[in-house]
Amino acid sequence: MRSTTLPAADKDAPELIDAVPVRHPGRWAGAAVIVIFLALLVQSLATNPNFRWDVVWLYLRDTRVIQGVGWTLVLTAVSMVLAIVLAILLAFMRQSDNPIFRWSSWTWVWFFRGTPVYTQLLFWGLLAVLYPKMSVGVPFGPELFALNTQDVVSAFWAAVLGLGLNESAYLAEIFRAGLKSVDKGQTEAAEALGMRSRKIMWRIVLPQAMRVIVPPTGNETIGMLKTTSLVLAVPFTLDLTFQTNALANRTYLPIPLLIVAAFWYLVITSILMVGQHFIEKHYGKGVDNVSGARGPVINPAAAKAAAAGIDEHNPPKLSGGATAVDGEYIEESGR
Repeated sequence: MRSTTLPAADKDAPELIDAVPVRHPGRWAGAAVIVIFLALLVQSLATNPNFRWDVVWLYLRDTRVIQGVGWTLVLTAVSMVLAIVLAILLAFMRQSDNPIFRWSSWTWVWFFRGTPVYTQLLFWGLLAVLYPKMSVGVPFGPELFALNTQDVVSAFWAAVLGLGLNESAYLAEIFRAGLKSVDKGQTEAAEALGMRSRKIMWRIVLPQAMRVIVPPTGNETIGMLKTTSLVLAVPFTLDLTFQTNALANRTYLPIPLLIVAAFWYLVITSILMVGQHFIEKHYGKGVDNVSGARGPVINPAAAKAAAAGIDEHNPPKLSGGATAVDGEYIEESGR
């Protein structure tokens, strides 16, 4: 495309700026450092015999490791379901007009956020020591029936209670923040239209609150996946971390088995991140610039003409049938 001058009538049009790209030597230096570091890391992983990649590949598909992955997923899923149900209840209680509900919710969050999850898991593991028997009866009266605590609260359910109750305190604050992010004016407008409170919550408040709730809840789910490595405190001995540690103690090769555990945690975390991405995309439509439809197609020539103050429908003509657009020309037969 050849450049040419505009007619005398268009001398007042702005001229093109001969912009020089800004140099960024620091970026290139930083990129070179990263590339060199990655090259050294790859070389170390490939040449250091202490990693024992043959052992890693052997136990990566071991039946006990795969079972540990399955139990870790079950623990994560059941604990998160319990935590989400409790967190929704706590979030609504925190916004209730009843002061007993508000203070009960606040006390729950205060206690379970203020004590370490490992301590809570130890407590649930020792529940049978504190209460050997669970009974139902009349207060200060006869006992109707009783059950052995160890039969009711097994190691698995103790781990679920420890993880779920602790997580519910964090999710309750996340859900409360999501509900408070929705403008009260929308609720008032819906009430003015005669909508019931339940319908307002499900059709107006929650769809907008989910945009705020989903990202941190996804992070908490990934955190829950890794927190399951602490259930040995119960003790629950079927999760991934315990299985790989048991194999490491048996083979006296801790590093390869740690790599096996890290690999499976990374695989599961990556899958959860993909799911979180699509959920965020669904609830962020129209807000986070992720709407399904594409934006309008911009005509570069029209944009240049608008910037130069030239009417694209009636541009000035140059010699040879060319059309001037901001100091450049376009042939009538094509660009």
